[in-house]
Amino acid sequence: MLQNYNAYTVEDKQVWELLYNRQMEILPGRASNAYLDGIKKIGFVAEKIPNFEEVNQELTGITGWQLEVVEGLIPNKEFFELLENKKFPATTWFRKLSQLNYLEEPDMFHDVFGHVPLLTDENFCGFLKGLSKIALKHITNDWAIEMIARLYWYTVEFGLIRNREEGLRIYGAGILSSPGESIYALENKPIRTPYNIKEILTTPYIKDKFQKKYWVINSYRQLYESVGDVELAIKNELSPSALH
Repeated sequence: MLQNYNAYTVEDKQVWELLYNRQMEILPGRASNAYLDGIKKIGFVAEKIPNFEEVNQELTGITGWQLEVVEGLIPNKEFFELLENKKFPATTWFRKLSQLNYLEEPDMFHDVFGHVPLLTDENFCGFLKGLSKIALKHITNDWAIEMIARLYWYTVEFGLIRNREEGLRIYGAGILSSPGESIYALENKPIRTPYNIKEILTTPYIKDKFQKKYWVINSYRQLYESVGDVELAIKNELSPSALH
């Protein structure tokens, strides 16, 4: 599949511009510097819907990753095979102006604005690739895939990061593309706790409201270096003794 760039409507352009401007008023000082730097490196602007060919040229020179056009949600095996091959699946369609505040299925704004800037970070990309390798080893085991989905949810989609230089910041795409959760995750009082693989694997995710709990990493290097521990934790959860 290809992005039909010439097919975007006036409404599509308005949606991108409105959502981009709204988030970029909120995210400085709240989003991870690596994410904000990624926006600059790739060249996202409010006035122009991203062109995947141009984005891929930039990403290729930075981390070697690419965007792969998909129609929407895809099967687990296809999803993780793309990640293993350094390809991030992304839709090319936009929500309507009447759906600016909430959309159940991810559209291009979520997929591209939320996820792509951090594809400029080598450690974050290494985590995605490592997680995909584990998933593909267990692709026929529903419980293993559920655990991996939880880990992906509470890191890639709804993760927070804290370090000495920046303080507490957002890096999860589900938060970065949501004006309400961008503020809630940092400034309200949800539970925020250090990154803990075993806790995450046993915590079902929440789709229809803000998260009750956020796990906080201290660096993208920590995330990348945790891949071995993730594999071991899943192996332990799948062992016969853990199933009784």
